[in-house]
Amino acid sequence: MAKILIGQYEATIYPEGGGYTGAISLGFGPDGRRQRLKRKGRTKTAVKDKLIKAVKDLEAGVSASETYTVREAVEDWLTKGLKRAIRQAQARDMVIGNVAELVITPKGTDGRPSKALTRQQAEAVLKAAESSELNAYVVLSLTTGIRTEEARALRWNHVVAWTPSLKQWQPVTEAGSKHKKFAIYVWRTVREGADTKTRKSRRTLELPKPAAQVLRQHHTRQAAHKLKAGEAWEDHDLVSCTNAGTKPEASNVRRTFREITKQAGPGTTWSPRELRHSFVSITSDQGVPTETIADLAGHAGTSVTKAVYHHQLRPVITKGTQTMNTIFGEKPTG
Repeated sequence: MAKILIGQYEATIYPEGGGYTGAISLGFGPDGRRQRLKRKGRTKTAVKDKLIKAVKDLEAGVSASETYTVREAVEDWLTKGLKRAIRQAQARDMVIGNVAELVITPKGTDGRPSKALTRQQAEAVLKAAESSELNAYVVLSLTTGIRTEEARALRWNHVVAWTPSLKQWQPVTEAGSKHKKFAIYVWRTVREGADTKTRKSRRTLELPKPAAQVLRQHHTRQAAHKLKAGEAWEDHDLVSCTNAGTKPEASNVRRTFREITKQAGPGTTWSPRELRHSFVSITSDQGVPTETIADLAGHAGTSVTKAVYHHQLRPVITKGTQTMNTIFGEKPTG
């Protein structure tokens, strides 16, 4: 068995079935299973060449499948777009050129820019949400800044309570919800594969008291729904779910949220994702540093926070001017 380094990956080549097999470890998938890329050949050199080609494909952002079918090409087109699908076929020597590269894709129209609730508007929305089935979802999103896809995927086994007698965090599924201190493991989303947007997005957030209180009430209310539904209940362990235990549709979440904002006063032009923008705006307005906001929001760094939420961030570049004006400003005359 021989070990070689190919790019940033360590490969192993070993004899198997009258030839050789090469394997590269790609870490672990969302299901916790080890992911390995394998190539076979008659000689070590042939296997090494195949592994080098596979690594180049990985670094170029294309799939490293050794056999690439028409069906896979169509699936790639549906999930990744035409240009990238043809680029992947090029990597398999199935086509010579990428004609899609010759086409300039129209940019289309700009989407509606996101906005943020003021503190007063946010308080009104929280009040209006109290009687809504979306109450826990709204409170969690606004007070922690989690993404909509993170909130919809949150499970009770990732909601933990601090147990003073044991001096440790325990899932509420074990400790119960009658505790004062809660936190959530933001480790899942409703994205394909259930993984978070980035590695930095995986974070643990202690809940503010209002969120902890609402979550306790929500846990009790959901237990009552489960009992009432009986055998019709589909147990997916979701914090935000329908009265039958199933995952709520995004369109239903948006519609219910707009009913809340209409009742609260801001109107019906708001979307759930703007709860996250509001979190950034309100925390920034209270003087929370951008670095801390980036950590709470699960951004890879402050550059992402500044780029995406620059309208919501409190301008800090003026602090020096304000300080100097206070110290060296106009002196009273007379």
